[in-house]
Amino acid sequence: MLKASGAMAAATLTSRVLGMVREMVYYHFMGIGWVNDAFQYAFTIPNLFRRLLGEGALTAAFIPIFKEKEKTHGEIEMWRAANAVISGLIIAASVVIAVVMIGISLALEVHQFSESRELTLRLLRVMFPYMLLVCLAAAMMGMLNARGHFFIPAMGATMLNIVMISSVYFLAPHMGHELSQQVFALAIGVLAAGAAQAAFQMPTLWRDGFRYRWVAPWKNETVQRVVRQMIPGTIGVAAFQINVALVQGVGLFAGAGIVSSFNGAVRLMELPQGMFGISLATYLLPTLSGLATDKNYPEFRTTLKHGLASLMFLNLIASVLLVVLAEPIVRLLFEHGDKFTAVATARVSFALMCLAPGLVAFSTVNILARAFYALGDTKTPMKISLFCLTINFTAACILMKPLQEGGPGIANTFTSLINVGLLLFVLRKKLGKLEMQSLRETLRPLLLATILAGVIAWGGWNFWELTLGHATIALKIGAVFVPAGIAGTIYWLIALLCKIPAANEMTEFALTKFKRFK
Repeated sequence: MLKASGAMAAATLTSRVLGMVREMVYYHFMGIGWVNDAFQYAFTIPNLFRRLLGEGALTAAFIPIFKEKEKTHGEIEMWRAANAVISGLIIAASVVIAVVMIGISLALEVHQFSESRELTLRLLRVMFPYMLLVCLAAAMMGMLNARGHFFIPAMGATMLNIVMISSVYFLAPHMGHELSQQVFALAIGVLAAGAAQAAFQMPTLWRDGFRYRWVAPWKNETVQRVVRQMIPGTIGVAAFQINVALVQGVGLFAGAGIVSSFNGAVRLMELPQGMFGISLATYLLPTLSGLATDKNYPEFRTTLKHGLASLMFLNLIASVLLVVLAEPIVRLLFEHGDKFTAVATARVSFALMCLAPGLVAFSTVNILARAFYALGDTKTPMKISLFCLTINFTAACILMKPLQEGGPGIANTFTSLINVGLLLFVLRKKLGKLEMQSLRETLRPLLLATILAGVIAWGGWNFWELTLGHATIALKIGAVFVPAGIAGTIYWLIALLCKIPAANEMTEFALTKFKRFK
């Protein structure tokens, strides 16, 4: 598990770091004004399909069936099933894209919108075909994961970020003099990035034996099964992403800067979530699916427990550091030039402090939902997520007025904790028992280590500010990495002293890799 998810985490780290660089470039280019709000929300809609499909519902529905075909019918039928799913995706996505683009065009033609709303719709019309590209990339990534390839699919997003960053520097200057004109370069960059991500998967698939052939999807049994599981799975595995999209829609009307401020916090939190939560979840789905197919439920429970233990160990320290060091982190990454000011730093860091406490819960939902999907149950996570989505939307709307960009973060954190509790309760009933006693026993020392690490990080940052400040880039870097490094080291050492299994396993794994490297 560590080897496969570790390779994914390395690739995801590369991608997420580039994604953070992309956000830095975007904020330097646009700040947190109404143009950035319009772009971020317009991008949220097609990007939601990337998160739902590339990291969620399509792979969750397709991988178990793909693995089943491989085991029961052989590779020929397996590739035929893949071609049927891809053919169906092309048709369905093309129809949706056509309807949405025609609808936007008619709306712009018959109604006079405000400047920001009109810009949002025009940007969405340019970017929405990205949906088809990301559907294809998601299907390819799912096939590669099922075949045991994790590094290459995770690296696909690297190509996406490189193209999107390039659009700011090489295309935007040629799109006009006003920011509201230049921002269309970023929309074009999104389309080009989607094509690059899909193309990046093809060489590895080709070497594995995949050849695309049209297979009519209309009455295909595999396509019907994927659709039946994917529709509820879309809601079940991607509650956090749907929450963000709904809340940002409200934020677009609640006040200028709320969407772009909250988006900055989401991007920062997604770095550890993607590295640890998504990487582990992506590995666990085909593994748990294989165990469920063989009805090896003791090993199923053990593998799930190991995944949750590793996730908890890594994400607890990440969560507390994001909360305690929110301000210096945001200042280091985004506060450059005259577009992103100290006021913007305060707004984004406040949103991050409200959102980051839910990091462990956000990632745990991904893993638990995939445990249900491996068991062939997509409806239970959907029902729970619908309930939590309702609570989240209500809470976000109530809290947004007094807390601005902090309200959505608190609402997301609260409802994700409810989501985890309900998923665990139902999964225990489904499996008879979860055998999580050893995981519960490690939770108390881990929480104590997390609190101590948070106090040390907070004290270290305040001491750094009082004695050295943050006037230069070197001091800004030190204000983040010195307190975080000390706190993280102490956290790890306490975990080793308390004999936390995840800490021991990861340390042994890292030392083995280091010895081989030497």
